[in-house]
Amino acid sequence: MSLVQEPGRILLVEDADAIRTAVAAAVGAAGHRVLAREHGAGLEQDLERFRPDVVVLDVMLPGRDGFELLDIVRARCEAGVLMLTARDEVADRVRGLRSGSDDYVVKPFDLAELVARVEALLRRMGRLRTRITVGDLEIDVDRGTVTRNGTPITLTATEFRLLAHLAAHRDRVLTKTQILTAVWGYEDYDPNLVEVYVSAVRRKLEEHGPRLLHTVRGLGYALRVGER
Repeated sequence: MSLVQEPGRILLVEDADAIRTAVAAAVGAAGHRVLAREHGAGLEQDLERFRPDVVVLDVMLPGRDGFELLDIVRARCEAGVLMLTARDEVADRVRGLRSGSDDYVVKPFDLAELVARVEALLRRMGRLRTRITVGDLEIDVDRGTVTRNGTPITLTATEFRLLAHLAAHRDRVLTKTQILTAVWGYEDYDPNLVEVYVSAVRRKLEEHGPRLLHTVRGLGYALRVGER
């Protein structure tokens, strides 16, 4: 199994070398593509060529400041914008938010928090998707879609929750009670309900490939590649 977050494209404009290097490294280490600039002189070209999902703008920049660059971003693309500045006055934060920024971080800041805020923007905009793969099965958790060998599989909402839960615990045997609690939120449902839904999901999966969803007699169910 692999749990994959598709990378976002992050444009960083920060004139302080140490901060620019640290932020670019942290965001890159999280799996995203980063284009780092020390000023906004070529912002228009960067927006057109790099097509960022999120733009991180320092306010105090040489030449055009962050607020000017924010206006350009808003006029030219739909990227999320996070303002990054040493200013902590409420008026500056209000100005940034009213000008169209999506978030505002004051220096000094924690790199992990900054990455989390960038990813929150990506997720809010639908540009950060989590996918679970088990063999030839791919589950897009955020979009609620399932494909096998590239072929879409139609599942009900409950069937999707069941499959996603089993996939997130690949190779682990889950009891009916564990599945009832995780998928339905109750332990006192008729256990036969699990059997009915497992059978339905298994049938749909096996229309497009060999068995992935296995019954472990006397224990429960497991999603895994190959019979064991």
